[in-house]
Amino acid sequence: MLEGYRISGRRAAEIAASVESAVGSGGLEPGQLLPPMRELAVELGVNPNTVAAAYRILRERGVIETAGRRGSRVRPKPATTGREYVRVDVPEGVRDVASGNPDPALLPPLAEAFAVAAEQGDREPVLYGEEPVEPELARRARADLDAGGVPDGPLAVTSGSLDAIERVLAAHLKPGDTVAVEDPGWGSLLDLVPALGLRTAPVGVDDDGPLTDDVRRVLEAGARALIVTDRAQNPTGAAIGAARARALRAVLREHPEALLIDDDHGHGIVDLPLHTLAGATRSWAFVRSVAKAYGPDLRLAVLTGDAVTVDRVQGRHRLGPGWVSRITQRAVVKLWADGAVDARVVAAAYGRRRDALIGALAERGVAAYGRSGLNVWIPVPDETGAVARLLHAGWAVAPGARFRMSAPPGIRVAVSTLAADETAALADEIASAVAPAPIRGYV
Repeated sequence: MLEGYRISGRRAAEIAASVESAVGSGGLEPGQLLPPMRELAVELGVNPNTVAAAYRILRERGVIETAGRRGSRVRPKPATTGREYVRVDVPEGVRDVASGNPDPALLPPLAEAFAVAAEQGDREPVLYGEEPVEPELARRARADLDAGGVPDGPLAVTSGSLDAIERVLAAHLKPGDTVAVEDPGWGSLLDLVPALGLRTAPVGVDDDGPLTDDVRRVLEAGARALIVTDRAQNPTGAAIGAARARALRAVLREHPEALLIDDDHGHGIVDLPLHTLAGATRSWAFVRSVAKAYGPDLRLAVLTGDAVTVDRVQGRHRLGPGWVSRITQRAVVKLWADGAVDARVVAAAYGRRRDALIGALAERGVAAYGRSGLNVWIPVPDETGAVARLLHAGWAVAPGARFRMSAPPGIRVAVSTLAADETAALADEIASAVAPAPIRGYV
């Protein structure tokens, strides 16, 4: 059944490790059927309960899935075959427009903010048992959330958006539950969900965000949670508009038990208004990171939500890292107080770069999308070929496979550092590397 690979181990942890190692190395392929528990127990000379425990460990880790009498299989996209491997190594001399980082020139200097925060820490040391959230950070964050129409709720601070999303999912869901995710969507999130032992259900996206009919379909099919990106969606640049928000909220009200996670990581780099879905269901969370506007290394996101969700996240957080450094929180407060980032200026800079590339591609008959944020998404008929031809021409772009499940092929171009005098040359190379795509949409 395993075509030569032999599972080994005497204890449940050893058997699980043997299977997981084989999946990571390619010895067991996605979709491959594992031996029945009793059969494997006989082969290994162990109690069937030991094998059952091993398979349970593997299910909880998102490595395998079990379908009753049809047996257990390696998950089609297990956590150990992450999308992080779907990337382009950028050789020396090749222009990198694949990484998706913000433009360092648009990030504020951090030295003074951290010096002020450290001096305050010397005067008022933060010790065990103190409040995990800096009071002034909570006050300023809450005022900003109120201005954006985010419902009232307690605040927590996490180490970035992905950390917040993981903690919220873990607070509500169990292995085997289904999570609706955007497709194309954030590659790290598409890795995280199966790593938690959860199933993914793709939801199509257009310029206005998740498609209403797709959201309705997956929720009616039993999805327990929905994760949406408000603005600057990665990789497409989608931003939820007012009409789409109303339609999505109407669908969510029909499924009040669904968990909603609203990610606004684009705050501070976009000039489009926020149309949040937060509060449309009983269990909800709204996440706002400082990474894109103030620097990825700050590792700080503000989380709000219903009282139960935030309490569960804070309780579990206390048992792990405890809190996000109050020095870091105070530094962020200083940056906010000083107006270190002018969102209008930053959004305009990224907007000019997106619009220039999209316009140049349109002139060459190539459809491209990027309503907000750092990226432009380009549908292509042959993703691998397009990436390879562009690399040969001196441009490294991100393959769409990093960001999609069932969505058609595409490539992502990060325009964050794209200079005006590079746009035409890049558009020429993209046009020659891909067959023109009809201007319809990217779903």
